[in-house]
Amino acid sequence: MRTAVLTLALTLGGGSVHAESVGEPGREAGKPNPLNNVYFGEQHLHTSASPDAFAFGTRNDANDAYRYAKGEAIKNTQSGKMIQKRTPYDWAAVTDHAEYLGMMPLLLDPTSPLQKTEIGKLMSKGDHKSGEAAFQKIITSATINEPIDYLVDPTTMKAAWQKQVDAATKHYEPGKFTTLIAFEWSSQPDSKNLHHNVFFRDGTGPERIFSSFDSVHREDLWTYQEHQRAQGHENFSIPHNSNVSNSAMFALHTSNGDPIDARWAERSTRNTPAVEILQTKGASETHPALSPNDEFAGFESKFTHLLGSGGVLSLIDKSFVRNALIDGVGFQEMIGANPFKYGIVAGADSHIAASANEEFNYPGVHGNIDHSPKVRLSGAGSVAGEPAVYFGTPGATAVWAPENTREAIFDGIKRKETYGTSGPLMRVRFFGGWGLGKGLVEDANFVQKAYQGGVPMGGDLPKKPEAAKAPTFAVWALKDPESGNLDRVQIIKGWYDKRGYGFQKIHEVAWSDGRKPDPATGKLPAVGNTVDVKTAKYTNDIGDTQLSAVWTDPDFDPSQHAVYYARVIEIPTPRWSTYDAAYLGVEAPKPATIQERAWTSPIWYTPDPSLVKKRDFYPGLQEKLPPSNFDAGKL
Repeated sequence: MRTAVLTLALTLGGGSVHAESVGEPGREAGKPNPLNNVYFGEQHLHTSASPDAFAFGTRNDANDAYRYAKGEAIKNTQSGKMIQKRTPYDWAAVTDHAEYLGMMPLLLDPTSPLQKTEIGKLMSKGDHKSGEAAFQKIITSATINEPIDYLVDPTTMKAAWQKQVDAATKHYEPGKFTTLIAFEWSSQPDSKNLHHNVFFRDGTGPERIFSSFDSVHREDLWTYQEHQRAQGHENFSIPHNSNVSNSAMFALHTSNGDPIDARWAERSTRNTPAVEILQTKGASETHPALSPNDEFAGFESKFTHLLGSGGVLSLIDKSFVRNALIDGVGFQEMIGANPFKYGIVAGADSHIAASANEEFNYPGVHGNIDHSPKVRLSGAGSVAGEPAVYFGTPGATAVWAPENTREAIFDGIKRKETYGTSGPLMRVRFFGGWGLGKGLVEDANFVQKAYQGGVPMGGDLPKKPEAAKAPTFAVWALKDPESGNLDRVQIIKGWYDKRGYGFQKIHEVAWSDGRKPDPATGKLPAVGNTVDVKTAKYTNDIGDTQLSAVWTDPDFDPSQHAVYYARVIEIPTPRWSTYDAAYLGVEAPKPATIQERAWTSPIWYTPDPSLVKKRDFYPGLQEKLPPSNFDAGKL
């Protein structure tokens, strides 16, 4: 089946992981493919250069992370065992925390002056109690935003950053494996997560990185980005873990409490073109409380629920991507600019230098709390108290690009022709236009005609022709040969109505096994479940290897701004914790099965201004919000 599926992917211009030598439509050997190939990779990964990863016992560095992503075996320093991906990636970025980047290894280095400092002496004792005391001093200083002077020495920090750049340079193999130079800005004012990863297009990166010690406000991060861009270092940032932001990530006000205006929205779009929809700390697409009619809204949400039940988080309405996309089109109508015009990516946030996206091949993500099946299922918590079973496997990011180079991968993410998955490497195409034919996805020249007659994921629909009644969308999905068959494909629409209220609707557009939606509710029956929980085995007797459709919006109103994205759902398969339980011969934690998925970047519709009925305000959008309890910082 694997060979047949791969051949079909190439026939439809689907691309392939490390399949550059195979002929593809629109492509000449050794030349960029104008119809684009899909390249899978990792855009969020930590190594021993991150203080928390080091404290978790990780000693693997950026070189190890790139080797693992390329499919090489590396030694897991916490378990002592060799770990290896079954399917290599095409590209990767190491995004270690800017705060105290690379300082922890130096605190144990007898040749470094840092070993003779207070924290260095504590760590050098080698016992658990002293090590924990040292880490608490470091983590506390980051939490209260009071840096320890000798750990932010500019010369030492510059040398540590250069090591990251050198590793990216060493492992960059244009056409075969791409590395992106990157770091994480880990802002967390008042324990509200505002973390962003910052990526660079060039091969040298900036001389200086930006940490939350410089500022905790994203406006100041954007100023740093704009300054670096002026210096020739093209870049963008990607926010992550909005699900644990306590509604700060997509708040309707700026850092100083002012309502978002057009300039702020334009800066957001220019500097932050994409958002992370899933990683090990849960999915950030939506929440059951925000999408009560979405039966798939609770995917990998244990981590979010854990923090909420503990009183750390209480607000979710501005913490999830779907609501942000919908609010974004509301802002577009209200102020003429969209602050949340995001493409979609997914990632790991693994702290063991390994982007282990395969449920059946999971070595953990946080080292000393989850480095073996027994430890992972023991209920032991991390430094922050979360049990390992609450973490999911890393996601993966797919980029449609003409070739596997640093510039092409960067540009693909920037123009939003990307999608995120919960781990499996399914192939997905999504196009929108005004005249896409019903048989387009069956056409041998599907991809070429779709580009000619429409826009791909991440694009804006062109101006509506006078004769057109509604936009049409073409979607095609092919299963990962190493994962479950496909259950269904959905298109999610978000819009603001004439009264100024946001709405969402899920449309079933393609599904397997000849099922029929309920005529009254439109709900599609479940695909079934072949998983044997006790043995952690399943069969692909249900579902399809590929699904496709051309769909026309039946409720289209040309006067309403709207946003559309596709979601591809697999049949149920065992979760990593079920594989662990089967290995140990114990009862599997719930949920024992999951339905892996992919989320495409959206396609936006913006009406001609003459069609939009002028409204004085939007409830919930234009109201003056109370100032936040942290002040705007300065560079």
